Amino acid sequence: MFWKKKGTFPSGHSASDFAGAGSPVRFNSVEFRDGQQSLFATRMTTADMVPLLSAMDQVGYDSMEMWGGATFDVAVRFLKEDPWDRIREFKKYVKHTPLKMVLRGQNLVGYKAYPDDIVEKFVEKAAAAGIDVFLIFDALQDLRNCESAFRAVKKAGKKIEGSIQYNISPFHTIEKFVENGKEQEKMGVSLLHVEDMAGLMTPAAAYDLIKALKAELKVPIHLHCHCTGGMAEMAYWEAIRAGVDGLDVCVSSMSMGPAHPPIESFVTALKGTSRDPHIDVAQFKAINEGFLALRRKYAQFETKLIGVDVGCLEHQIPGGMLSNLESQLTAMKLYDRLPQVLEEVTRVRADMGYPPLATPSSQMCGAQATTNVLTGKRYMMVSNEIKDYCRGMYGMPPGPVSPELLEAALGSEKPGTQKPADMLAPGYEAAKAEAGPLARTEEDVLTYALFPAYAPDFLRSKYNL
Repeated sequence: MFWKKKGTFPSGHSASDFAGAGSPVRFNSVEFRDGQQSLFATRMTTADMVPLLSAMDQVGYDSMEMWGGATFDVAVRFLKEDPWDRIREFKKYVKHTPLKMVLRGQNLVGYKAYPDDIVEKFVEKAAAAGIDVFLIFDALQDLRNCESAFRAVKKAGKKIEGSIQYNISPFHTIEKFVENGKEQEKMGVSLLHVEDMAGLMTPAAAYDLIKALKAELKVPIHLHCHCTGGMAEMAYWEAIRAGVDGLDVCVSSMSMGPAHPPIESFVTALKGTSRDPHIDVAQFKAINEGFLALRRKYAQFETKLIGVDVGCLEHQIPGGMLSNLESQLTAMKLYDRLPQVLEEVTRVRADMGYPPLATPSSQMCGAQATTNVLTGKRYMMVSNEIKDYCRGMYGMPPGPVSPELLEAALGSEKPGTQKPADMLAPGYEAAKAEAGPLARTEEDVLTYALFPAYAPDFLRSKYNL
């Protein structure tokens, strides 16, 4: 043992150094969603996940994040497997751990705002399939875009995990984060998730933010950091000292780089303290061997980021987006232009009013930066998504959009200020009619409604049409 008695460290620190002493730290598994999204572009199939599920279920996780985010899109577009079936397959093997999905507020698992009727039906079907916890966020932190999803989750009797998208800008302060968290608590969240999607959080910032949230909110606070900037493990330790209730982790073979800190490190470091999670480290040996085999299998999609990218403190690109951007530039034989694209991301984000680079604002910003670099002229071509963003179709940006971008995107058109969903007509029945015989279930209709460009090919493949 490294210390002589429970809660005492060789440095002289004791359990009293931990806020919330006596409360074991909870851990949330993210390997099957954000872990693989950050490391190899979300290409893991359900069949490859299944052999690991029973062992993962025995670890003692607070939840298992395994659906939502890019998993839906990739399953339909590239894997040609039904994303809805993944939930049901997990339920066969995961008997003790709540299943969690990431829901992009009004954007669901897509890249634009969808009408309220589609949001409500999507949540209903996801809950029926087996999702227990809905981690709901809005990329711009415009909570109007979370209202419909919150209502639908409450109606389904499931758990709402709210989210704060951590980032650094003139418009994001501890006071603003706390204010946003308190509003979500009023809206009915059961816990609050702080997401440092780009690995920006310093240890001091982690301590100060978690301390402030714990002082003002009654719900548990969980922290999610990526290792991109090399500070995530230090940030987690300071968050533990500040009283954080839960941490998002990967097993060691799926950790670090643009992914997340390893659970084994914290289980070991907390052993014998008042915050000891009482998780057996020995069980991870076989689990890690299984994941290592998958890392080898999906090596062609593997991120090229090794170690630390301090540049993330400038471009603020999330781990999942970074691996996808690398993959796309490699496919175009333009990987050598990545440094220029990353520099341009910083400028485009400022022009967009400093949105947190979470989906879909991250994709919009990255795509526009890439276009600016490849055309050699800023905003010579502006995507339809950026135009809609400037119109207010994604919500209110944290800061003002630059005149240069507004002029290029909208010309003389004025941006709107109303809630995005209020500008949309109901869409479920229209999608059902348009999909026709291709959509045999309500889940099929939703898949079509979310991704009409490539859902038809997927549905034909699903039914051998």
